[in-house]
Amino acid sequence: MKEYNTSNIRNVAVLGHLGCGKTSFGEALLYAAKAIDKKGEVERKNTVGDYTVEEQLRQTTLISSLLPLEWKGCKFNFLDTPGSEEFIGDIENVLSAVEAAIVLIDGTKGVEVGTERIWGEIRKRNLPTIIFVNKMDKENVKLAEVIEDIHATLSKNAVQFALEIGGTNNFKGFANVLEKQAYYVDGKVDAAPAELNDSIETIYGELMEQAASADEELMMKFFDTMELDKEEVVAGLKIGVHKCEMFPILIGSGTKNVGISTVLDLVADFFPAPNQVGPKAAKKDGKDVEKEVDSAAPFSAYVFKTIIDPFQGSINFFKVMSGSVKAGQDVVVSANGTAIKLPALFTMMGKTQLPVDTVNAGDIACVAKISEFANGVTFADKKDPVVYPAVEHPTPVIYVAIQPKNKQDEDKISSSLQKLRLEDETIDIVRNPETAQQLIGGQGMTHLGYILEKMKNMFKVEVTTGDQRVVYRETITAKGEAQGKHKKQSGGAGQYGDVWIRFEPCEEKFVFAEEVVGGAVPKNYFPAVEKGLIETLEKGPLAGFPVIGVKATLYYGSYHDVDSNELSFKLAARLAFQNAVPKIRPTILEPIYQVNVIIKDEYVGAVMGDMSKRRGRVIGSNALEGAQEIIAEVPEAEITKYAIDLKAMTQASGRFTRKFLRYEAVPEFLISKIVEETKRYEQK
Repeated sequence: MKEYNTSNIRNVAVLGHLGCGKTSFGEALLYAAKAIDKKGEVERKNTVGDYTVEEQLRQTTLISSLLPLEWKGCKFNFLDTPGSEEFIGDIENVLSAVEAAIVLIDGTKGVEVGTERIWGEIRKRNLPTIIFVNKMDKENVKLAEVIEDIHATLSKNAVQFALEIGGTNNFKGFANVLEKQAYYVDGKVDAAPAELNDSIETIYGELMEQAASADEELMMKFFDTMELDKEEVVAGLKIGVHKCEMFPILIGSGTKNVGISTVLDLVADFFPAPNQVGPKAAKKDGKDVEKEVDSAAPFSAYVFKTIIDPFQGSINFFKVMSGSVKAGQDVVVSANGTAIKLPALFTMMGKTQLPVDTVNAGDIACVAKISEFANGVTFADKKDPVVYPAVEHPTPVIYVAIQPKNKQDEDKISSSLQKLRLEDETIDIVRNPETAQQLIGGQGMTHLGYILEKMKNMFKVEVTTGDQRVVYRETITAKGEAQGKHKKQSGGAGQYGDVWIRFEPCEEKFVFAEEVVGGAVPKNYFPAVEKGLIETLEKGPLAGFPVIGVKATLYYGSYHDVDSNELSFKLAARLAFQNAVPKIRPTILEPIYQVNVIIKDEYVGAVMGDMSKRRGRVIGSNALEGAQEIIAEVPEAEITKYAIDLKAMTQASGRFTRKFLRYEAVPEFLISKIVEETKRYEQK
């Protein structure tokens, strides 16, 4: 693929709800631009975008793919994204690298839950957006209702640039309002049908007014003549699209190649080049700086995506933020100054590598086998080592325990998960020594299922899954004291240690103090007493969980000149705690999490009622645009599978984040249940 300057580059994310037809749309884009000779089909498992085994088996996009093409002297980098919001990490990485977006809507279904979520992400980033109503050739598509849905759910500033020809169950093509041309399913292009002329003129007039309002000079001319020529209308509308004050609506069919060329024309004419969106925020030597997207500036680039190839290892997708770069060029990792000579550069079309020589500011390319590169890494000219901010991702909302079906694969589990985490930073990998569980965390069961499938297919590691065990703690609730006396005589030197210790609750994890007077216990044995208590508190008296919130004060004891030693006083300290247990009333503590749940207004009552059933406390709420944020504190034991339950409760529209806060005492009636479950687990 040839070299392109910055002003002729367009970086565009393709997004939409699961099943809206993004993969087929991507095939149609490539085919229309003659980047491929024959379109693949999802059902035949031969599309450019969905090339992994997991995607082909599920017939849905699970990782984003790069689809570069050339159109009207420009290079377009389309990035097809997963349809499930559970792959939000990948979607966020893509959105950090583009200047615009295309949102697909299934014409048979209208605006779906995933569409709303994606729209929110796009609007947070203020990305110019085209809405493409897909599958117009299917049965029962009622475009007027879909448009109404778009205006009610997404934006009132979404404007039709195309009118359907034929109507419901008789889709023949569409009329382009700006060109006043008709594009038919059979490929024919003609003048717009006469019956649409009035509608076209009405919409064109509205577009003309919007174009005039976007620019002062156009506004003056429009007031004088009440007319603008087509070039002026396009120029004004382009300003409105760039400012996200309007969102063109196009219609068509990815599978039938209808409307695809119109989309490509609009991308070229209406979407901004990378150097038209302003400078990028960065840091240099700890100070905030701004970098212009300019090929003449010192080189800098940002890694936004990584994939693991079984043969090449890691492949890093990067966007050149300033300057230009060639293979063999010397660069540094900006964060630590590590020097690297770049190997061969290439772009990717799905899984196919296409060599490139020079990559200019704003363009996207790839590099392989550089261990120092990962998502979020900036590399740059050593004379100007700026650092671009890494994307912040949501933390996992659900965990599962895994163990290998073959015990010989235990080491492979860890290494394969670490490699997969290079692809997806939203994966959490936890080895919990207290429960002896290997846990993986993700954004939902679809997300976790994909991870496990990829482990099996790429790394040949099969696992069984189980529920996450909650990690409890124990503490004491009363003040008490006891003696611990260890005495043993078995010929030769004996063992003797005698301590009196007072135990009481405290705010810290563990505090050791001493009030010994008169040398009842020599000072050189104090550390042994403390160590003995620390070891004892690792396994509590109720269910064997670590004990926290204890202050232990050594205040009396005795020793033997010959038989006393450190071991004797360690054992005596252990006995003192065991003897004090009936007095200090131990209990079990459970982890409490803050949960922020974002839901539509109609689900507020159901979610708050459900939260009460989970022993949660609602501590606040915030009104959002078209939604509510419920903030609650809830025991972790009650939300281990909340990701699944919330989806069911809100028709998949709810989402949440969770954050550990503290430990709190469990209700008395649950203690025996927790103890029994712990014993059962340990007996397995």
